[in-house]
Amino acid sequence: MSFFAPLGSLLFHLADALHPLCGASATAAAIVTLTVCVRLALHPLARAAARGERARAELAPKLAELKRKHGKNPERLQRAASELYAKEGTSPLAGFLPTLVQLPVFFVMYRLFSTGKGGRALLDHTLWGAPLGGRWADALGHGGPVGAQGLVYLGLFVLVGAVATWTYRRNRKAAADRPAPAAGEAALPGAAVMAKVAPLLSFGTLITAAVVPLAAGLYLVTTTTWTAVERAYLQRARAPRPAAAIDAK
Repeated sequence: MSFFAPLGSLLFHLADALHPLCGASATAAAIVTLTVCVRLALHPLARAAARGERARAELAPKLAELKRKHGKNPERLQRAASELYAKEGTSPLAGFLPTLVQLPVFFVMYRLFSTGKGGRALLDHTLWGAPLGGRWADALGHGGPVGAQGLVYLGLFVLVGAVATWTYRRNRKAAADRPAPAAGEAALPGAAVMAKVAPLLSFGTLITAAVVPLAAGLYLVTTTTWTAVERAYLQRARAPRPAAAIDAK
């Protein structure tokens, strides 16, 4: 409970500040604002994770070469791989640890908005008349999919679907750009299936948003949108510049 009380207090301070602008929907606006603030605070960890992913990707060809040379001698392979990581100033866990550190924060945030443990009857507040503690099934019973509450969920689904589609296309492009295994190098078991299924996982948020309370749905659409934009920015910022651009300088 100690984790939820400070966040709940901060949430309602934000809601009080936003009330003159947002009126009865101030708590919903505060959920979005608090989520953005938390993700902004975690951005340095996201940058560290992106650097780790890039380092592992750059080392992959060298590690494959070591595997071809020392594949029959596991001890020699492990020693050579350790030397390579040390030389490059990275490790096999580069990128994983910053991501793991963020997971408890995401869990607490999700629990806060899905259970209303922040206090002050969090889930009793509304967004344009739709209760933050309600679900899509509840909205369908109050006017149907195009009723006042149903339209709130429709807008939420459109946002989630747009972000999921964008993420899906980026994942498909990244999978297509990923180099194929070198000749004689066995692919990981199930890699082909995962390459086809992984891009579709972005649509899982659409299903989740339909069954969780509206407050949690707002959190999910905000945090997934942030993740999609953040990853696109970090990937673009770390992409190698074309040779022509470098020569021009």
